[in-house]
Amino acid sequence: MTETNTATATVNMANLRGGIEYASQWHLMWLRFCKHRLAVAGLLVVVCFYIVAIFAEFLAPFDPEKPNARLVYHPPQGVRLFDEKGFNPHGQFFELTRDPQTLKPAYLPKEGAKVELEFFARGFEYNMLGLIPTDIHFIGPKDKSQMFYLFGADRLGRDMLSRVIYGARFTLSLGLFGVCMSVLLGIFFGGVAGYYGGRIDWIVMRVVEYIISLPTIPIWLALAAALPRDWPPYLQYLSITMVISLIGWTELARVVRGRFLALRGEVFVVAAKLDGCSEFRVIFRHMLPSLASHIIAAVTLAVPFMILAETSLSFLGLGLQPPSISWGVLLKEAQNIRSIAQAPWLFVPGACVVMAVLSLNFMGDGLRDAADPYSHGN
Repeated sequence: MTETNTATATVNMANLRGGIEYASQWHLMWLRFCKHRLAVAGLLVVVCFYIVAIFAEFLAPFDPEKPNARLVYHPPQGVRLFDEKGFNPHGQFFELTRDPQTLKPAYLPKEGAKVELEFFARGFEYNMLGLIPTDIHFIGPKDKSQMFYLFGADRLGRDMLSRVIYGARFTLSLGLFGVCMSVLLGIFFGGVAGYYGGRIDWIVMRVVEYIISLPTIPIWLALAAALPRDWPPYLQYLSITMVISLIGWTELARVVRGRFLALRGEVFVVAAKLDGCSEFRVIFRHMLPSLASHIIAAVTLAVPFMILAETSLSFLGLGLQPPSISWGVLLKEAQNIRSIAQAPWLFVPGACVVMAVLSLNFMGDGLRDAADPYSHGN
């Protein structure tokens, strides 16, 4: 019996050693990433943001374009889950009053009045994921004639919570697509310059250096100002994505070019060429996979740059334009003293930008450390 237990333990230890010894590079990266607490927290926040962006219609309680002239600049209403009846989600009811001398509007809480809420409430109709028609929303008022403003209302009485949720879709997806285009351009031009060298390398690097030497913001402004103002929202979206991507690929191209210059003389690359592999296979099957970890880290660190670029252009009035909704467009509406003095909740999109950028930076730092083969972290 003792010999059997000893043999079983030996087999288990051998399996354990084998599992650790033959762990893939991606598995080791994931283990190192999980030890980076800020990076894991950033990953969770980023995932939450993208879930909100994907299911924007379901999570938004009201139509983001529906105005309400009677509730302009309505303040945020808090949510309470319990009252004297037990579990009963509700928000405080505010009544519009005016100063008898100055006629200045003011919203004051009405004693005993509340806006009762319900989960999976019915509201405006939409297509879930663009396919399933429905009118179910995550939360909403039981009385459809009432409004509930968790993040307050804007100058036209539109629900800021719904507009922030819809804005997340434009801003986050634009950052992601812009980075994808930049990565493709950076890998292509950097790979061509590093693999072939010579005159091609000289031409590509001079173009990269010229683009880097240009002041970024004026170039954005010039390219964005050249776009027609009467284009529909989807064309504005694509054009702004291209404008940002045309500037953001240069740094990655320089890194890829340097790595390709170093790798093209390695033994495995020379062996692949002697074995008769095509240039396409040598680049994409042998050289590029060795840069995969660095590219992933570069992508996560480039997305915040794209988000800030879109927000800046839209804030300056040269990016996306209404009726498109993005965090930059929403911040543009807060460009006045009245917003700062009377409606500070209009800066909620700015807080979302800060949270998204910080989370992506933390996640990118964690991926960069996890992908570093010379990292000595425990």
